[in-house]
Amino acid sequence: MRRLTHDTARRVWTVEVRPYRPGPALRCSQCTLACEALPPGAAARSAALLHLARHARRDTLPTHLRTCQCRERGCCWHRRHRGCHGPVRLALTGEHGGRRWRLADVCTACAAATSHTALVPEGTPGSLAPMPARRRDPRPGRDTAAEHADAQARVRQTLTYLASALPRSCSPGARLVALQCALRADLNGEVRLPLGLLRGMRLHQRADLWDELEYAGWLRRGARSRVQVRAHLLDAAMQGQPRRPQRARSAHWALQPLPRATLRSLPCASRLAALALASHTRSDGTGAADVELLTHLCGQTPLQLSDLLDRLTSSRLLSSWHRTGLEDEVLWELPHLSRISGHPTTG
Repeated sequence: MRRLTHDTARRVWTVEVRPYRPGPALRCSQCTLACEALPPGAAARSAALLHLARHARRDTLPTHLRTCQCRERGCCWHRRHRGCHGPVRLALTGEHGGRRWRLADVCTACAAATSHTALVPEGTPGSLAPMPARRRDPRPGRDTAAEHADAQARVRQTLTYLASALPRSCSPGARLVALQCALRADLNGEVRLPLGLLRGMRLHQRADLWDELEYAGWLRRGARSRVQVRAHLLDAAMQGQPRRPQRARSAHWALQPLPRATLRSLPCASRLAALALASHTRSDGTGAADVELLTHLCGQTPLQLSDLLDRLTSSRLLSSWHRTGLEDEVLWELPHLSRISGHPTTG
């Protein structure tokens, strides 16, 4: 049996996009080749993620042997030390405006404290194994609550990933479209969004949102018919995702995360902020999250985030919100009729 040493158990990979003639190339510190030229027309972001996914697939380890690589380095990847705890997961970090990408095993506490970092969704090419199938609970009402919790967790996880995978300049509307694409894609990364769905989101005439995602190299549009929009996701982490029925329920939950509240009449920025809050809200209607995390998810500045929260409060989607004394955490509460504990995820 092969004995694992510190070097063989070291699961952290970094790639950089560097300018070369005749075009950009990837440089990986773990590979023997100095640089990997990008194929013609390939997006550097997608190529970097695909390269990292190959490393993760090749260097798999059992869960009990994986360690937090941030802790191994004295938690130098985030500004302040909050204690290393939680399960070890694969996390993706984008640095220097998307020119450097790091994929590493880190605990959930370090991942939450590191800027521009997202946990890789379960079952993607970089993960170890798909989630086991959930058995249905014979007790009345338990399946609805479990499905809601599963949908909320998947939306939260996907929002966090997209916040790092998409450019900072990506608009809130494009992020909402990307979320639906990520949750509704098949194993090959193919997406078919019905025009009725986009019409319900009031985004059916927003070709500019698809232009943003295509320009970012995140997807490639196919032929559009009178009933649907087709696209192929170029992001390697979005291909090979299992459990499509559960992800479809999550996509439906993302359309109406707050019961008794109509979000589609709001601007896209307010809708995205409401969705980010709902994905981090507990069953009692209260929630808490770091300011840095919320601005990362919404693609906004702290001042813009405060304005969005005030708008949600004036629209009665939030009962109240405030920042803690240290000004680095936001606490909020939903109105009583908008508590999400019993909100169904299927329609």
